[in-house]
Amino acid sequence: MKVALLVNPTARGGAHAGAAAEAAERLRARGVKTAIISGGSAAESSELLRAAVALGTDAVAVAGGDGTVHLAIQEIAGTGIPLGIVPSGTGNDFAAMLGLRELDVTAAADAIAAGRTRTVDLARVTRADGSATYFGTVLASGFDSRVNDRANAMRWPRGGSRYNIALLLEFATLAGIPYEVDLELADGTRERVARDLVMATVGNGRTYGGGIPICPDADPADGLLDVVLVRPAGRLRLLRLLPRVYAGTHGGIPEVRMHRVRSVRLSSPGVTAYADGDPIGALPLTIDVAARTLTVFAPAG
Repeated sequence: MKVALLVNPTARGGAHAGAAAEAAERLRARGVKTAIISGGSAAESSELLRAAVALGTDAVAVAGGDGTVHLAIQEIAGTGIPLGIVPSGTGNDFAAMLGLRELDVTAAADAIAAGRTRTVDLARVTRADGSATYFGTVLASGFDSRVNDRANAMRWPRGGSRYNIALLLEFATLAGIPYEVDLELADGTRERVARDLVMATVGNGRTYGGGIPICPDADPADGLLDVVLVRPAGRLRLLRLLPRVYAGTHGGIPEVRMHRVRSVRLSSPGVTAYADGDPIGALPLTIDVAARTLTVFAPAG
């Protein structure tokens, strides 16, 4: 088996060259031919990976976090080329979705070498100009995308705690935002929500921000997406409800509505959405499920 191992040295807080080198050494010891691919930017990394896929690689692996995984899935979605992950990023929510987050480098490399795979869904985002992008975990818009803006601008602390601090700081300016949300529900019926919302979130996976279960019932292999809509409430009330968000029990809160959908269109002025932790485009955006589009290496057992 030939593996192209992608590492992005510019990724925030992760995708360290050391993890990639250690994983490559382990893979080679298991008889897997491994080439490390490292670009000086996200665009260069994508270009190098695209070339490796065109030349013929049996699998792609990523040593990094959600942002680097996001680069990889753009190149291999729908190809049948399996993706392996060596979790070494800030959040690692995609790895968590696949049951890989707690694996060390050796165990992650062994999962790739073992060759056991399964297929999972991706979400596809279509922008107003017709361009499209896949994401694997969660798309955030509204309050939580502004939290991402703030977290990305922070130099300290490193890791998932940065997101938690940014979240608390954003409460100082929390307010409703006018939204239009068009839902194609799981049964094929349609529903429209036109009102102020604090946030509108779309999940293929359960967590974002390094483990926050914003879409607690999401299943990346069910052919559906989970939408979470949060209506405005007093800041103090929402602050008191935060522990329920972290516990994944916020579905019972009156201000929260959850939907299982085939697709959803989000529209709101001046809102930029994030997906897999990175900015993906300004609303309006249409998000639909791309069922069983990605093949991934599964953990042993």
